[in-house]
Amino acid sequence: MSGLLQTKDAFKGLVQRLATCPAIARYGSEEPETLAHAFSDLEESLRKFLDEQLPKLADPAVQGEELEDLLLDIREEFRHVLYHLHDPEFFRVLEPTHEWLTLSSEKK
Repeated sequence: MSGLLQTKDAFKGLVQRLATCPAIARYGSEEPETLAHAFSDLEESLRKFLDEQLPKLADPAVQGEELEDLLLDIREEFRHVLYHLHDPEFFRVLEPTHEWLTLSSEKK
């Protein structure tokens, strides 16, 4: 799968630009590469979801075991996305509290 950040030059260039960005550099010398790696893997995962998995999910012919397998694959891809949203310190402000993730037993 080819993408915007999948070549060594593109990746390296992004790392260098991120290293000069004060909002990223303040997290330490490893953060630029960690963040670039996250962007690269996020690109792959999101392309896979949008280009491969979502079209299959929208196909009414995909049912039964095939649908279940697809949903499990999507869940795994989203787990990978969540990992790359957690790994860089820069993205950690995005992490939700568990409070809004839990279903309330009270009806409003």
